[in-house]
This record gives sequence, C-alpha cells and structure tokens, in this order.
Amino acid sequence: MSTVLYEHPLNERIRNYLKLEQFFAQAYSCLSGDISILTSHQVFFNALFSILDTLERNDTRGDLIKDLEKLEQNLVVWSKIPDVDTSALQKNLSETVKLVSHLRIPRPTWWLLKEDKLLSCLKQRFAIQGGSSSFDLPQLHFWLHQDQVQIKQEVQQWLNLLSDISSALAIVLKFIRLRAEFESIEVDSGFYQDNGEGLLLLRIKLAKDAAYYPTVSGNKFRYSIRFMLPCQHTGRRYANQATVFQLARC
Repeated sequence: MSTVLYEHPLNERIRNYLKLEQFFAQAYSCLSGDISILTSHQVFFNALFSILDTLERNDTRGDLIKDLEKLEQNLVVWSKIPDVDTSALQKNLSETVKLVSHLRIPRPTWWLLKEDKLLSCLKQRFAIQGGSSSFDLPQLHFWLHQDQVQIKQEVQQWLNLLSDISSALAIVLKFIRLRAEFESIEVDSGFYQDNGEGLLLLRIKLAKDAAYYPTVSGNKFRYSIRFMLPCQHTGRRYANQATVFQLARC
C-alpha cells in the first residue's frame, strides 16, 4: 500500500535538523543530470542561503558533535551484543569518529562560503523579496550563461564545503529514526494524544488515498495529533471520524 510520511520534531534541535535536511535535499537536487542550473538556480541559492542562515543562528555544529558523541558511545555498547552485524556497526562507528574530528576544527570549512565574493553579493539581493531578477543581478545573469559543466562543478565545490554538516546530519537523523518501529493505530474521532517524555521525533504514515492529514502540537512532555480534512471554504476542518494511521515514536 502506498503511504505518505509526515514527520514532526518535538524540540528545537530536531526542528533545525529537519529544516537543514530539506534545504540540503533541495540544493543537491540541482546537481541532477537532467536539471539545468539556469532554471533551478532560485531553488539552489534559496536553499544554500537558508542553510547558511540556520548554521549562523544556531549552534548546530555543537549540537551535532554532542549527538555524534552519544552515538559513538552507543555504537561501542552495541558492538558487544552477540550476533550484531559488526561490519555495518564498524562502518558507522568509523564515520562517526571521523565526523566528530572534522566538526571540532575551530574554523569550519563552510565558513569559506561567507567569504565568497559572488555568494556574498547574491545573498544580499536574495534576502529581498523579488530582488534576484536578472536586471538586479547582472553578475548572476552572466554566471548562469557560462558553461553548464563548469557551473555545476562550482556548485559542487560549494556543497563540498558543507559536506561534514550534511553527513553528520544524515547519520544522526538515521539513528534517531531507527529508534522506533511503526505501529498501527485507530482512533474514533480523528484525535490522538500521548506522553512525549523522552521522544525527539514523531513519524506518521497515512495511506496515500486517505482524505485527511495530521497536524501535531506538543513538546517533549506531551503531544497530540489532530487529523484534518481539506475544505474549500474554510481551508480545513476537523476530521471527526474513524482514523487509521501508523506511528513511530522516535
């Protein structure tokens, strides 16, 4: 059965992680072989500048180091469990140790992006709504009409400076998501609530043909899931009906 996955963070740290994950996905999508940077540059630069803004406003690097160190400790403990897949575990452990070492460098590599003259010029204009038109940014217009292979190489170089952050983010979120399996739940009135103590992330799966979608509110102590129906007149309304979904409490 085809499903749609919804994820909701239960603290600000995980919220920032999920935002960054989406920004990275948007940025990397522009390197796809069948996508021209000429038509996708707005997506790329908006994503890139959102990544930089998020990293500047929050101590994401510090949070990732702490989470990686906890993961490293857990991996060492898991390595002592009989019949564990030692090759996969060792691979994750080596990657974790390497990333902690890289992230501890006093001046992170992504800081070089702040000193890039082209990016600095573009970032100021992209911060203004509608400010990235070709007549506002002739420098960008010129750059976009250079050789596409060369442009994608430059884009790849920019993203490479963020690779430690994106790799750390990927492994941390992978193990957070592995903390829980999905279980089927059915409620009568389109509403569900439970204790959120110790949880970081809720993952909700709905059948693709379901006529409703979830909205989540709460924090690390308690959360509630209210299912909504799209409504042409009011935008949305409560789904006061029997509701079936799958939930993973991570």
